[in-house]
Amino acid sequence: MKLVLFILGISVGIVGMGSRVEAQNYPWCAICDVLGGATNCGFVTFEQCMETARGLGSLCQPNTQYVPPPGPHPFTRVYRHYPY
Repeated sequence: MKLVLFILGISVGIVGMGSRVEAQNYPWCAICDVLGGATNCGFVTFEQCMETARGLGSLCQPNTQYVPPPGPHPFTRVYRHYPY
């Protein structure tokens, strides 16, 4: 019994030392009107979003819930217009 409690204590200690998990927050969303308004906000770049959107008949918009990590950020244009 002491061995089981010892192993359980070690296991709890190892799990407690792990890093915490946080949800990812990405700056671009693909919005699909064909699939009943499905939204996928898992894109890091506008180009990455557009590659997926082209195949689904979707469009890309900035994620309104995106909060960039702290620190200096280079200036980037939010809206890019492509002639197609």
